[in-house]
Amino acid sequence: MKRVFPLFLAALLGGLAAIALHDRLTGAKAPEMVSTSGSTAGPQDVRFVNRPAGGVVSAMPDFVDAAERSVNAVVHVTTETMVQRDPFMDFFWGYRAPNPQPQRGAGSGVIISNDGYIVTNNHVIESADKIQVHLNDRRQLTAKVIGRDPSTDIALLKVDATELPTLSYGNSDDVRVGEWVLAVGNPMNLTSTVTAGIISAKARNINLLQNDPSRDIIPIESFIQTDAAVNPGNSGGALVDTQGQLIGINTAIASMNGQYAGYSFAVPVNIVKKVTSDLLEFGAVQRAYMGVSIRDVDQKLANELKLDRIRGVYVNGLSDGSAAKDSGMKPGDIIVKVASMDVNNVPQLQEQVGRFRPGDKVSVTVLREGREQVLEMTLRGKEGTTEPTKTADLSSALGADLVAATATELKALKLTGGVKVVNVNGGKFRSSGIREGFIITKIDQQAVTSPADVTKILERKKGGVLIEGMYPNGMKAYYALGI
Repeated sequence: MKRVFPLFLAALLGGLAAIALHDRLTGAKAPEMVSTSGSTAGPQDVRFVNRPAGGVVSAMPDFVDAAERSVNAVVHVTTETMVQRDPFMDFFWGYRAPNPQPQRGAGSGVIISNDGYIVTNNHVIESADKIQVHLNDRRQLTAKVIGRDPSTDIALLKVDATELPTLSYGNSDDVRVGEWVLAVGNPMNLTSTVTAGIISAKARNINLLQNDPSRDIIPIESFIQTDAAVNPGNSGGALVDTQGQLIGINTAIASMNGQYAGYSFAVPVNIVKKVTSDLLEFGAVQRAYMGVSIRDVDQKLANELKLDRIRGVYVNGLSDGSAAKDSGMKPGDIIVKVASMDVNNVPQLQEQVGRFRPGDKVSVTVLREGREQVLEMTLRGKEGTTEPTKTADLSSALGADLVAATATELKALKLTGGVKVVNVNGGKFRSSGIREGFIITKIDQQAVTSPADVTKILERKKGGVLIEGMYPNGMKAYYALGI
């Protein structure tokens, strides 16, 4: 044992001396790279993410300017909705219960003009009796509803103010999957919150909006999908690009628990522009229709039709007297383009057609027997008309919009005339109990057949009136309304 130790010590000193001599002769080498898995590798050309070889930081998106432009133009929207008392329950229990507390809600909105017009989601302000807008400079203003569109979940508000900061419109057609975007809003009452993500898909239909033809709600869903974090309170806020341009209105999240779980959805700004323009000019959205029943082209259908590739929207059938039929479209055609925009699924087609008004002329490209044909089409409204439909503007006083009941609705209820309530935004109509879809047939025993009749009668009345009518399910109703 005594002999082994001196030999070991001599070997160790000799090895160290050899290493030192080698380093002096060859120069020190760089240390080896060690991966997180514990394996080793020799010297590599290793770079930081987003840094070129020269060590200069690459062109990473700069969100600062976009955020600064956005936060002042995105407002916090709060609402109060009065819970209506049920007289029957008071009678049933034998006493008058205390007045119920108002229901409160919150969301966001985007200022689109410096004189006080604000766009938000319909579901943020629907049925609200009081709407407050909180600006980023801490001002608080009362807002009134100019109009709303449940079919796209968009609403337009107005506050009495000038020289407000605004967001300029971008072009949602031009945005591409993978682009960086910012979501700006007021999640969970945390005002002026900015989150970043990318566009992860376009033309998403998530079956969010309710289809209710009796209330003129025919959903148009062609959402921009992003992974920017969005939570309750972001609804109605802005989705902006890196230049700070508005490209969408944040509307929904995909979640199992009500909180953000990775995906959020925004209404494309090109739809928002059209809806708000219609509400300002006509008081109601001018919805154009082709008059077709359609379906997506899938692999099975492509095989049956012997298509060389899967694209477009298949036409199952045409309505009599429709714009599509008059243009020469046939069942079996495949719609591949509306105007200059390609369409490859039903949401894309609905989005493109939804940007037009009745009476607009548009070129539609179809694939028929393997060849493309261009059809010239004049789009029509729901009842086959090409003229815009205006509503009686009762929003300010009565909190409602009215349209003439259609011939189909009147026939189903065996009525000779009536005026349909398509929007109730609060105000006297709602406080009296009138709900959307109600068809007014008489006011103080005077028959009404148009919104102008309602306006004329109410303008002459003082004190109160008795409104008589019927709901789409056939139930008759009578309401006393104070004027």
